[in-house]
Amino acid sequence: MACENNTRVAYFILEGLSKNVDAQAELLLIFSFIYGATLLGNSILILLTRTDQELSTPMYYFLCNLSLLDISFSSVTVPNMLFNIYTTNMSISYVGCFTQLYFFHFLGSSECFLLAIMSVDRYVAICQPLRYSNIMNSRVCLKMALSCWISGVLFSCSHTFLTLSLSFCSSNIINHYFCDIPPLLEVSSTDTHKNILEIFIFGGFVAGGCFLLTLISYIFIISSILRISTTKGKSKAFSTCTSHLMVVCIFFGTILFMYLRPTSAYSLDNDKMFCVFYNIFTPMLNPIIYSFRNKEVKMAVKRLVKKIKGLF
Repeated sequence: MACENNTRVAYFILEGLSKNVDAQAELLLIFSFIYGATLLGNSILILLTRTDQELSTPMYYFLCNLSLLDISFSSVTVPNMLFNIYTTNMSISYVGCFTQLYFFHFLGSSECFLLAIMSVDRYVAICQPLRYSNIMNSRVCLKMALSCWISGVLFSCSHTFLTLSLSFCSSNIINHYFCDIPPLLEVSSTDTHKNILEIFIFGGFVAGGCFLLTLISYIFIISSILRISTTKGKSKAFSTCTSHLMVVCIFFGTILFMYLRPTSAYSLDNDKMFCVFYNIFTPMLNPIIYSFRNKEVKMAVKRLVKKIKGLF
């Protein structure tokens, strides 16, 4: 249904994470700390992977891209949310809302593609070790990374343009802390069946397809590891992909649950909590996982600290 007399909303009101006024100060403090930790942790990983010669491998090249995506992905929503809590001004312009939606899905889908590409890198490293340097050369890595970013752009355009076709006449109150598709569908005055179908088709293609590629890669990886004769060899091979496997399980598990459920199972209040997990907590956890589970990163951190100390 089109809006009569150009009554389309000029802005939206975000309800945020909690309507409890007394909880706002605590939320501001908690998420400011998490966002600061996200920026610091991922910035350190980017610095290490770009400056330490021991980390100049395809795996760490992709990890650098992942850290850049995590910073950007979190920055799409968190600063605006913190500003809204601090100023108690929960409004966002129509253009600002759809800009936020576009970049959220652009960066989120790019991360899906990147995690799948990283699983392919681990497959080649473990299953084709003698050909690894030839297959995963710098040109191939650059093309693979660029394909992730470009695919994210194309995927997000389809989501954004279809959501832009909706009309918002009666209500502009969004039950969320940022502009996402499900809460916008909830307040739209247009029939949304087409949009819901699009979420399942495109969401299934991206999240489901990337997860399937990752799953197939790890089936071959685990099969190859099991054929290694020594326990030490198995442990060493598996240790090179445990960090990535943990990140994949956290990210894809939440994404698939969020967007590929039947509509009868949707609850916007619960969905906000899942969004907080993969949009705010996961970008903070990724550098921690890669640091604590990876000896090479630990050694690179020690070398960086030693260099810093040498400057004073």
